[in-house]
Amino acid sequence: MLLTAQQFKMLTTASLETLYMVSVTTLLTALAGIPLGILLVVTRPGHIWANKAVHRILGFVVNVTRSIPFPIFIVFVIPLTRFIVGSSIGATAVIVPLTLAAFVFLARLTETALLEVPHGVIEAAKSMGASNLRIVGRVMLPEARSGLIMAITITIITLISYSAMAGAVGGGGLGDLAIRYGYQRYQTDIMWVTVILLVIVVQGAQSFGDYLVRKCSGGR
Repeated sequence: MLLTAQQFKMLTTASLETLYMVSVTTLLTALAGIPLGILLVVTRPGHIWANKAVHRILGFVVNVTRSIPFPIFIVFVIPLTRFIVGSSIGATAVIVPLTLAAFVFLARLTETALLEVPHGVIEAAKSMGASNLRIVGRVMLPEARSGLIMAITITIITLISYSAMAGAVGGGGLGDLAIRYGYQRYQTDIMWVTVILLVIVVQGAQSFGDYLVRKCSGGR
């Protein structure tokens, strides 16, 4: 399977677009999703900032957003995307729906990781006079470090999948290339190379995440 110079250039551009979309979205998702996950935990009944109303509202918003299939979600937020970036197509435009869809996903994973922190550890910190902010920053987050790394890793892999689906609506990247050339123009060589590149990126992200988890756990 030999690629022409033009095909190689298209694949290189599409790969860079995918990396751009995923990297920027991962940063934005972490900045929004991890704090939301923390709020979902600390506002639970019996926790350090228990607030039943806030917890229910946040949970409802997260569940509603997560229930919308991503291809539909992209179309649904087109007006917002156009308002923010001035366009609804292209790699930069796709970052908006990617972030909105992924940060609630990461929030749930963050919630799961933080709920694994033994409640006795939190109570011990409270008995020593630690403030709620210190409990979150000095106890909960360090204790859940491995789980949070794995949560971000899973989110990155999900974003790679989402970015590929975004190609269906002109989102750019490898997904867009696979649809426009691999599917619509029956260029199976482009399709195969695109799939291989996506597999390599996913495997690389998973392996790096596993490595960080082992390091945090004291393994090698």
